[in-house]
Formats: sequence, C-alpha cells, structure tokens
Amino acid sequence: MGWWKKRRRAHLVEEAFPTEWTAILERNVPIVSRLDASERKTLEGTVRVFVSEKNFEGCGGLEMNDEMRVTIAGQACTLLLHLDDADVFPTVESVLVYPSAYRAPLETRPGGIVVDHVARAGESWQDGTLVLAWDEVLRAAHDPRHNVVLHEFAHALDQEDGSADGAPRLPARAMYGPWARVLGAEYDQLTREIQEGHRTSIDPYGATNPAEFFAVVTEAFFGQPVALRSKHPALYEQLSAFYRQDPASRPAHAP
Repeated sequence: MGWWKKRRRAHLVEEAFPTEWTAILERNVPIVSRLDASERKTLEGTVRVFVSEKNFEGCGGLEMNDEMRVTIAGQACTLLLHLDDADVFPTVESVLVYPSAYRAPLETRPGGIVVDHVARAGESWQDGTLVLAWDEVLRAAHDPRHNVVLHEFAHALDQEDGSADGAPRLPARAMYGPWARVLGAEYDQLTREIQEGHRTSIDPYGATNPAEFFAVVTEAFFGQPVALRSKHPALYEQLSAFYRQDPASRPAHAP
C-alpha cells in the first residue's frame, strides 16, 4: 500500500463517523450490538475506507444510497475486524447491487450459447467485481443463518492469493497444515452425510466445492457461532484462528 493511500485512509478514519451511518449499522448489521467500543471504532473506520474506495453500482433499476453502501460495507468489514495487517478487500473494485435475485448464466458453451440460467443472490468474480441482491443483504439483518455479504466477501478473501480453493492467505505458514486437515475432513464429512441422506448442521451448499465450503462455514461462524463451536469445535477453532475473533464468546450486547 502506497504512502498516499495510507495517509488518505488515516484521514478517513480520523473523521467523525456520520450519525446517519451509525443508525444504519445498528439497524442492518446485527453484530454491532455485540462489539466493544474499540471494535466498533475499528469497524466504523474500515467502513469509511470501504465506502470511499469501492465503486458501487445499482443494477436492474436500483438507485444506490448510503443505506445500501453502509449496510454492505458494515457486514463485509465484520470479517476484517481483527485482521490488522489485512488490506480492505484489495481484489474487490466494484460492487454491483440488484434489487433482488437476478438471472445469471449457469453455463455458456463455445460460441456464446447459454445452456441454462439460474437465480442468484450474489457472486464474487475474480475480475474485481462482486454482485449482491439487496433484499438478501437486508434479510441477513434478521436471519443470522444466511448472510450473502459474508459469503461473497469470504470468497473475496479466498481469492486474494490468486485462487479460489477454500484456503485463504493465512497469517502463518504453520497454519496451512492444520487448516487443510481440519477443513478437508469437515468437507468430506459434509459430503458423506449428504450422500447418505442425513440432515446436516452445515448448509449442504458447502459440499459444492472447498471454496463454497469456506464461504458457508464463514456464514455459520459469524451467524451461528455457538452452534458451530458446539457441533464442530475443531472447525470453529480454525476459523477463530484465521479471523482472530471468538464470536461465540461475545456478550449478547456490548457493555
């Protein structure tokens, strides 16, 4: 990160956080009520940087406003809360927002022939674009089980090392072995349970591939941390070490 960029970010963080933005975070970013004063200040500063640096674009007739920008930024920056040495999603340049689930090509064959379409709530592309459905973003404020913003920005973290493989850039080389062992075993278990027709405690979509597994368990780590820690303690421990957070131990409300 260049000197000028660091200086500009420092200036943004020092500015008073807008009162209207505070209300938006409290309304649409559930974790805010559980943060202590230091964490909240960190989140607000990162939100300022995110909103300033990312290009937001409304699609399908949607007109962007501060509620949309701050809600998306607040939920996304939850992932970075204790990643002090991390940049602010450097692989994401633009955030495209649709009013609701949008139709996207499921498969395009040579010649540009679209075989099928599928309704999607979000996507993270490796060209610097991330796509979200606004109604799904808002739903996360009331349904902690699913959070499309956390899901797609987990993909963005995963892609920072150049590949989407379920193994983001970890803080220490020694962490890669345990990460691969634990997440690999949990992924295999989820796949096996689905094949055997069992009900799973982890969203079955996580069995799609290792990248989707990481995104799905990230949702669970922040949205249902107590249940994840109880049922999958080794997995919770790995995610806690990566995100440097222990959401299961946070108080119901900030002191």
